[in-house]
Amino acid sequence: MPELAPYAVHPQASRGRKWPEPPAGMRSEFQRDRDRIVHSTSFRRLEYKTQVFVNHEGDHFRTRLTHSLEVAQIARSISRSLGLNEDLVEAIALAHDLGHTPFGHAGQEALNQCMREHGGFEHNLQSLRVVDALEQRYAEFDGLNLTFETREGIVKHCSRGNARELGDVGKRFLTGNSPSLEAQVTNLADEIAYNNHDVDDGLRSGVLSLDQLQEVALFDRHHRAVLERYPALTGRRLVHETVRRMIDTLVADLIRCSRDSILAHRPGSVADVRAGPVLIAFGPELTAQQQALKEFLRRHLYRDYRVNRMMAKAKRIIRELYQAFTSEPSLLPPDYRQRHEREGVRAVADYIAGMTDRYAVKEHKRLFTIGED
Repeated sequence: MPELAPYAVHPQASRGRKWPEPPAGMRSEFQRDRDRIVHSTSFRRLEYKTQVFVNHEGDHFRTRLTHSLEVAQIARSISRSLGLNEDLVEAIALAHDLGHTPFGHAGQEALNQCMREHGGFEHNLQSLRVVDALEQRYAEFDGLNLTFETREGIVKHCSRGNARELGDVGKRFLTGNSPSLEAQVTNLADEIAYNNHDVDDGLRSGVLSLDQLQEVALFDRHHRAVLERYPALTGRRLVHETVRRMIDTLVADLIRCSRDSILAHRPGSVADVRAGPVLIAFGPELTAQQQALKEFLRRHLYRDYRVNRMMAKAKRIIRELYQAFTSEPSLLPPDYRQRHEREGVRAVADYIAGMTDRYAVKEHKRLFTIGED
């Protein structure tokens, strides 16, 4: 790993784990975190969890797994340029969606609505719950026993009420402090990845068209530049070349503006970072263009009737699973039935959130369709 800047999180200065463990040997503490995440059951399930298009709609659309890998790749590139800890950003990126429901944000909305009288449901907090408690792999503790720094980076936003329940990782939401620069980088790498790859998936699906995207300045500028250099280019190559350049532009702007911000504030340590403002950010022009892209996707992709039809089905599946399990806990698998006796409906939310898209569909059929086992 390249030499770390003084404001980066140094592995030997980690605030440690809830359950102390011997040193990781040849690995840093954050490499150990990454390896535990990659080997977890929840990480493998991400292969069959929706980004925008439900799993059965095509093999080439992004899933939560491919999205997480793309976020990690972008975040590592940015971190290396800024002298930050690449291993930490990779661990945060790979873990940030572990708690996501099946069926993407539609699944989260439905489960949050079901849980509204029981503390609600938020996938960032569920990701932390997965790594702190729900993974069952080790003899001496529940969860993955990750470092404080990885756990803190997983929680991007949090209400004050929930923050009070999180202990040390929730304190910054009460004090107004900033997270590590590594956590800030991963947050914006996530935004870069899902905005641009939703453009790619939207075009692949036919929900979006190149003509529609002409109204998006960020896309139109790069699309024109590609056609100017490669006049005969069409199809997937044209789309990929355009999206690739969009990502390059956003990453370059983020590095340049963040470096300027770091130089202006001169943090000399992680403590200085935490005491200061957020330093990882796009410049004003790219901030506005990113926001315009997000608004375009909201209007033309996420609210398209074809996407909404599938999301309506997904929400109905989540609601009906929740209603079935809460009204008749005996329908739950034995381990979750036992947890329901101790923890109530939160155990039902854990069970549903852990499902893949296809498992949720199968479980729904088993409960509501005669002849299904």
